[in-house]
Amino acid sequence: MTYRILFVCLGNICRSPTAEAVTRAKAQQRGLDLVLDSAGTGDWHVGKPPYGAMQAAVSARGYDLSSLRARQVGRKDFAAFDLIIAMDDDNVADLRGLNPEAAVRAFTDFAPGSGATHVPDPYFTRDFDGALTLIESCADGLLDWLDASGTAQA
Repeated sequence: MTYRILFVCLGNICRSPTAEAVTRAKAQQRGLDLVLDSAGTGDWHVGKPPYGAMQAAVSARGYDLSSLRARQVGRKDFAAFDLIIAMDDDNVADLRGLNPEAAVRAFTDFAPGSGATHVPDPYFTRDFDGALTLIESCADGLLDWLDASGTAQA
């Protein structure tokens, strides 16, 4: 069975599409079989591509967000995904408000050595490289966890 993960942030134009693309690239390098997607808790950017400055930052490190388009998380996502990963506490609270029983984790749970409690929103902080570095660390930790649990076998 293929393990399915949804990454969620506020508008689905910076953090969650980056988490999706970075995790996808790193999972492919490891030969892990995953289904990955991303969504936002808000609907402001539905149908739009990821934010240009975020695309530039990820492109400089060899990732590609160009095919992704923003969408809003919906109730059906809780049944469609095995794990939903939120970028910050507000996203966690919004998701649990939609489905208190859902398997929701903070992305930074997978990078305990980082000292971060959330992935800062670069749309507001303007630190696209810093957010990307943290997302890469979280993705590595997530994939280590999946590897160790045997959840994502190729």
